[in-house]
Amino acid sequence: MSPRRPWPARAVELLACPVCGAGLAALPGDTGLRCAAGHSFDRARQGHVTLLPPGHVPPSGDSAPMVADRAAFLAAGHYDGVTAALADAVIAADGPPPGSLLDLGGGTGHHLAGVLDRLPDAVGVVLDSSRYAARRAAAASPRALAVVADTWAAVPVRDAAVDRVLVVFAPRNGPETARVLRPEGRLVVVTPAADHLAELVAPLGLLTVDPDKARRLSASLEPHLVPVAASGHRERLLLDRPAVTTLVGMGPHARHLAPDALAAAVARLPERSPVTVSVDVTTWRPAG
Repeated sequence: MSPRRPWPARAVELLACPVCGAGLAALPGDTGLRCAAGHSFDRARQGHVTLLPPGHVPPSGDSAPMVADRAAFLAAGHYDGVTAALADAVIAADGPPPGSLLDLGGGTGHHLAGVLDRLPDAVGVVLDSSRYAARRAAAASPRALAVVADTWAAVPVRDAAVDRVLVVFAPRNGPETARVLRPEGRLVVVTPAADHLAELVAPLGLLTVDPDKARRLSASLEPHLVPVAASGHRERLLLDRPAVTTLVGMGPHARHLAPDALAAAVARLPERSPVTVSVDVTTWRPAG
């Protein structure tokens, strides 16, 4: 067996023990993590680590098939424009380039890896409740560390430790995001716009974007964070039927559509379908 990829030391320094909140240090050979109080957490064979208090069960994350679909769709480059828009917003904030990133609900780590490619001196942590996603994220970038944790509970990251928090198509935890950000740090959120995947909604019976999305986003973050910038990204893809099936399978639509019904609906589409990718990108700073 080949040696495990070393964990980036500066990424380990961002983490906190989920039991007592103390800082964590890597065990010899990066076989796990331990805090000064002796709480230890083993590294999984795939390279990630689980940071949950004893007995705590996180919300059910994406299933193995959903994660496989997401990995395939993203690897094909269909959302490279979204990753680029995210990276632009991460880099655009005032001050020196960020050196530490936290991707909350970051799934396979694909978007975080893309941002790190633009920031050669930065390190990152991708946190997700799905162990299937964390297994993929562990290999996403040599400068990232993958963690299974509960983003709705206390995030296992030290106070005021990170320069940027990223949230792409994932839930937002305002209080915890404000706690882990440095005073000059920024949160960058990517959410679907009203016309995202619009051409597929009716033919496939997909979920629609909540028209009250902007208000709900603000409510989930304020008064802990304050908006400072907004932009968007919009492009038109041309997807074949297998790519459409993978796109639907990787997201929340997969939980609402029976596989047979989806297959029948996709079969009625043209061989290649135009699909709009449309997202809003907002940047926030800690309040106060």
